[in-house]
Amino acid sequence: MTRIRLAIAAALLVTASFSVIAAVTAPALADDQDFTLIERGRYVATAADCVACHSVPGGKPYAGGAALQTPFGTLVAPNITPDRETGIGNWTEEDLRRTLREGVGRGGKRLYPAMPYPAYTRMTDDDIHALWVYLQTLEPVSNAVEANQLPFPFNIRLLMAGWNLLNFEPSSFKPDPQKSEEWNRGAYLVQALGHCGTCHTPKSALGADDNDRALQGANLQAWYAPSITADKRQGIGNWSVEQLTAYLKTGANHQSLASGPMAEEIQNSSSKMTDADLKAIATYLLDRTPPAGKAPAPLAADDARMRTGGAVYTDTCMACHGGDGKGQTFLFPTLAGSGLVQADDPATLIRLVLDGSRAVATDDRPTGPAMPPLGWRLTDADVAAVVTYIRNSWSNAAPPVSAGDVAKVRKTLAQAN
Repeated sequence: MTRIRLAIAAALLVTASFSVIAAVTAPALADDQDFTLIERGRYVATAADCVACHSVPGGKPYAGGAALQTPFGTLVAPNITPDRETGIGNWTEEDLRRTLREGVGRGGKRLYPAMPYPAYTRMTDDDIHALWVYLQTLEPVSNAVEANQLPFPFNIRLLMAGWNLLNFEPSSFKPDPQKSEEWNRGAYLVQALGHCGTCHTPKSALGADDNDRALQGANLQAWYAPSITADKRQGIGNWSVEQLTAYLKTGANHQSLASGPMAEEIQNSSSKMTDADLKAIATYLLDRTPPAGKAPAPLAADDARMRTGGAVYTDTCMACHGGDGKGQTFLFPTLAGSGLVQADDPATLIRLVLDGSRAVATDDRPTGPAMPPLGWRLTDADVAAVVTYIRNSWSNAAPPVSAGDVAKVRKTLAQAN
């Protein structure tokens, strides 16, 4: 009988010990254990694509460390797990709210707009609360990150007070009463949570969004994020709501395949969003008034650049993209009538020819077709000619590309590698 009592006591002691260890090491959950709220917070983090910046490949989610190249230098995304030493474990919900709404972190530390608080300032109180609750459930990861790696004088955070005075004003999302609930949901996702303008809106000399040209395309880390306005030539005005929804959900549609930073966004964020939210985004974007502008006249077919470019295209590109530039749906993007192809900034098209790329693979479209790099065998002049040809064939019209333009992109890629 005594042995039985001792065995029971030992078992209880071991159980209690494991309970204490679990309480210490397990991620903290919200006090109210509201799993519906936690799930909403997870969705908010997904729609905001937090994991893309705050994680590195092969690393723990949200533990920081991803380098963000800006025109002013390098910033590194911080650890936002609830680790008390290196993450946000000592933060309060108000600290997070002020970070998102004002660009001011715990202790008054001013943030740089690479953290898109100019968009997150429009987040609702409910979404911020849900996000806060969700972040508390993450596994605490010890990973110290030196976020500010900018050179002098840009590394002086106090300068951001002046930047904010000139370029930023905290605000809230204001629904348009003349529009539908779906339209307004799309507007909120684009303007706030999805912060689409952070990549797709041109920037001023100080790195602020040029809101007069909202969503009209911008150069980012040697990629050109194209116009996502309803412009029929350079934007997505020729896409239907269903086609844009399919692109956001799968990374592919009748005309395009997502690669580069957009592939990461689709993989981490939009492919995991609800169909209703994706349709709302498409409804909002395609309903906006496109910017005014006149298309340039295409280069004449007998222009020397067109003749040279046509020869390179026939030899190198036609097998996949076709003699008519229509490609193959879900495999090789359409070049004819492409907004990206006709963009004022040809950086992405040049980059794809030089360096190749792999399209995103999603659950709905698991094949991620690849574009092989051609820069190893094409000269700058060859690339300039073929890109110029593509931009001015099949009813496309865009300014010609020079060998110097190609050389700049080649140099940027060499430095990045």
